[in-house]
Amino acid sequence: MADSMDDETRERLKAALWFSIGKIVDEETLRLNTSATPQFIGAFTEMVWAQIENVAQDLESFSRHAGRTTVNTDDVLLITRRNEALHGIMQDFIEKEQAAAAVKEKTTKAPNGKARAKK
Repeated sequence: MADSMDDETRERLKAALWFSIGKIVDEETLRLNTSATPQFIGAFTEMVWAQIENVAQDLESFSRHAGRTTVNTDDVLLITRRNEALHGIMQDFIEKEQAAAAVKEKTTKAPNGKARAKK
């Protein structure tokens, strides 16, 4: 992932991550009546960025190993396999999304199996 991204895109994404982490840290420091230095936010951002890069590389590797060019939910579940709580949350979310998609698909198809025009 990191190799295919140009420097400008990488910097824009890191800036957006830094901004989002800064907002979360600000909210939490207010809630906890404490403070955080800009250096903490910067270091935390770098740590999160490194984790994102590692997860992205693992997801790409899993999909390639399976002979696919696109990451799918199986890859996401595989990456969460060592964290039972996260794996359960992701599994529940995926099952709910698949059920909702099945209901939507069922309601948008005519009895003959052809798609109905949406109103």
